[in-house]
Amino acid sequence: MQNTSHAVMAQRTDPKDSPDDFPTPPWATRGLLEHIVTDTARLAKLSCLEPACGAGHMAKVLKEYFKTVHSSDAFSYGYGEVRDFVEETYEADAFDWVITNPPFRLAEDFVRLALPIARKGVAILARTVFLESVGRYHGIFREFPPTKFAQFVERVPMVKGRLDIKASTATGYAWLVWEKQARDFPRLMWVPPCRKSLERQSDYESAF
Repeated sequence: MQNTSHAVMAQRTDPKDSPDDFPTPPWATRGLLEHIVTDTARLAKLSCLEPACGAGHMAKVLKEYFKTVHSSDAFSYGYGEVRDFVEETYEADAFDWVITNPPFRLAEDFVRLALPIARKGVAILARTVFLESVGRYHGIFREFPPTKFAQFVERVPMVKGRLDIKASTATGYAWLVWEKQARDFPRLMWVPPCRKSLERQSDYESAF
């Protein structure tokens, strides 16, 4: 039987110039910062760039942890600066961290561009299958493998154009993290069950 999950099918059928707006549930961003990048006291002194901010659902969570957060997107959603990250990037070492959920078709470009911009690290939320592909292996993974690959054990439902607390998905997601100071081989991790503890009703009440 064909999988007709809206979150999956929309990724397959949207045109290449589509905004690709699939807002990240706020609990999934908290999962990164509570379980994968865990030195929250240190983060409170650092800056972060969210270059695919959409309506700000990830950026608002990042502001809970970072001292400053700069938000931008190639399209106007009424939040952050309108700036195409691929076409108009930032200076080297401009921010401590770059954290985002990039358009899947541009995720490889986002990683390559973000690495010199970030002083401390880069983290992207991507479909688990992002690890696949000969092109991505040669383009980034062979020379710049992530230091952490953190697979969500719970599904992270994303719906085109809105947050939906009742949404479901058949797609697996993971955080890929590049830490500038780390010298270890890539580490496989899991984001433990955390939706219940990290999800807030107010995340959806304030959605727009």
